[in-house]
Amino acid sequence: MCGLSGEINFDGRPADASALARMTDSLAPRGPDGQGVLLRGPVGLGHRRLKIIDLSERAQQPMVDPGLGLSVVFNGCIYNYPELRAELINLGHTFFSDGDTEVVLKAWAQWGVEAPSRMHGMFAFAIHERDGGRLVLARDRFGIKPLYLAEQGKRLRFASSLPCLLAAGDVDRSIDPVGLHHYMTFHAVVPPPHTILKGVTKFPPATIRVYEPDGRFEDHRYWRPVLQRQAGDAERPFEEWRDLVLDALRLAVKRRMVADVPVGVLLSGGVDSSVITGLLAELGQTDLMTFSVGFEEANGEKGDEFVYSDLIAERFGTRHHKIFVPHERLMEALPGAIHAMSEPMVSYDNVGFYLLSQEVSKHIKVVQSGQGADEVFAGYHWYPPLVGSSDPVGDYAQAFFDRSHEALGRQLSPDWMIDQDASRALVEAHFAEAGAETPVDKALRLDTQVMLVDDPVKRVDNMTMAWGLEARVPFLDHELVELAGRIPPEHKLADGGKGVLKAAARKVVPSEVIDRKKGYFPVPALKYIQGPYLDMTRDALTSQAARERGLFQKAWLDDLFDRPTEHITPLNGSELWQAALLELWLQSHGL
Repeated sequence: MCGLSGEINFDGRPADASALARMTDSLAPRGPDGQGVLLRGPVGLGHRRLKIIDLSERAQQPMVDPGLGLSVVFNGCIYNYPELRAELINLGHTFFSDGDTEVVLKAWAQWGVEAPSRMHGMFAFAIHERDGGRLVLARDRFGIKPLYLAEQGKRLRFASSLPCLLAAGDVDRSIDPVGLHHYMTFHAVVPPPHTILKGVTKFPPATIRVYEPDGRFEDHRYWRPVLQRQAGDAERPFEEWRDLVLDALRLAVKRRMVADVPVGVLLSGGVDSSVITGLLAELGQTDLMTFSVGFEEANGEKGDEFVYSDLIAERFGTRHHKIFVPHERLMEALPGAIHAMSEPMVSYDNVGFYLLSQEVSKHIKVVQSGQGADEVFAGYHWYPPLVGSSDPVGDYAQAFFDRSHEALGRQLSPDWMIDQDASRALVEAHFAEAGAETPVDKALRLDTQVMLVDDPVKRVDNMTMAWGLEARVPFLDHELVELAGRIPPEHKLADGGKGVLKAAARKVVPSEVIDRKKGYFPVPALKYIQGPYLDMTRDALTSQAARERGLFQKAWLDDLFDRPTEHITPLNGSELWQAALLELWLQSHGL
């Protein structure tokens, strides 16, 4: 787990050493244990390292194999690297290190574009071929590891974070109106290739791209989720699906134990993190450390779920750490959490993960976390209305979108409003693709490939890596997801959602955790904005920078300031916080 950066000039100019140094330095929080830079004519590679596997200097990056003529920078973890290493040795390769980075490098030499499909894990990597001059970029199936691009003429820069590219300079820093539309409509989800800035794009998940020395490139999509039944699946009894899910999840958790340092759990007290904790204990993880966070209540809404995390910690005998965040500490942490975002992310969970990760990083370097279960096993409230829907796009948009295109036109300034409803068009295009059998399947596929990537997964990566902490997400094991895609929707929607997963969990954790009301990281102070939080949002949105930017209509902002607790989105978010968070992020990065 690390941070990578790089530059290639397709016109032969030498790579900019000072820009590469600035990019690499900006990634220091992601990799506090080591750094390296490689310059070779038009190519430069930079890396910051977090030591998790092979703690020796032999695994330092950028890693170069002179015999193969390959150089690599890699961010992530390949969980099946020991098996791949053994296979590569049988094929004649020799190794000088003991970790997964060299496996990535030699897998490319052996299998080329087929290499990523053999990897179980989370990854983003860049490989440069010395002799052919080609550059290879790749990203894991679910975009767990980020990869951003900035193109300027014949120059391409790439990095693990958007602010890293800003640090290099010479980037179009103006706001992308399409990205803005997605941010305001699609619950702050801005799908690839867009970001909130015109000059920076996102590399898509499950993709490998090969650049020729002149800048031409070809993309290879190496994995797609299929959500439809195979022969016999419709007749398979619920209990058999339950057992298959439990076996697949147990394997996913076991895979993510691979490390040369201890592995803990971010334990919210919900079914997802609780079953991970139980399975780790079942698999023999001793002295397991678990971590929970809670916030001071606001507007009568409770801000912690310690009763459930305590229950799980006691049941499995973990070394449990609870972090309680009063209002004043929350306020102090917000600037750091906002600055740690690669893109503006509106979910309240961000500051929760930020503060939790700060504490966890004092104890360990690796945790498992429960993100992805709701998107894979149908845990959200917008899935049941899609059963038998005659207008699945409209029903999905009504439940998930923060506002309609028409409402957005009354809130954004006319200069920033685009004519097309870009967010609805994106949903329509995804729903129209083959490979998803029912409206529920279509929504689950969209959420696992788009929403999950640019909301929960990005949130966990950004907030944990702000403190040099690696987070692993077993619910996004691609074999588990492929299995879940075959399960009939009615089994996933049973028991109030995630029915088949809850049934599997009952074999591992107490029923009190499973039968509780669904919870999130509750941060009520950011939902019901009052007092100093209202002052902070008003100051940001009425500042000179905000006035000059002119994103929002004054009448809308005035109404938000007057009645902040009354403007709540369908997903229980604050409209005022959404607008303010965007402005605060832009100002944090000097935009």
